[in-house]
Amino acid sequence: MLLLVLAALVTTLAFPLREYVQQQSTIRALEQQVTLTGERVDTLRRQRAQWQDPHFIEAQARERLHFVFPGEIGYVVLTPEDVQQARKPDVRVQQPQRDAWYDTFWSSVRAADATD
Repeated sequence: MLLLVLAALVTTLAFPLREYVQQQSTIRALEQQVTLTGERVDTLRRQRAQWQDPHFIEAQARERLHFVFPGEIGYVVLTPEDVQQARKPDVRVQQPQRDAWYDTFWSSVRAADATD
């Protein structure tokens, strides 16, 4: 009789215990995601603050876009890898032209309307 009561107790507690463990795992994963998202937000705020600085914007324009002020001479130094890449032919394959969606739609309407 005691074994039967013990078995009933174990079976009634197994499902809630399993759910509890699963929920704790989910909570830990979500807390970690919140932490990572908060770090990402902080990084983006720092970047936004940098882009408010005119000197930073000027430096980025000079570095990324090779902008120069009037009267300055801009030079671009190529590495041997850049030269090799420039000498490789740029082969482009023309993609087959697809019909517009409305042409495809209209042709399917015509095909459905056609009597065989």
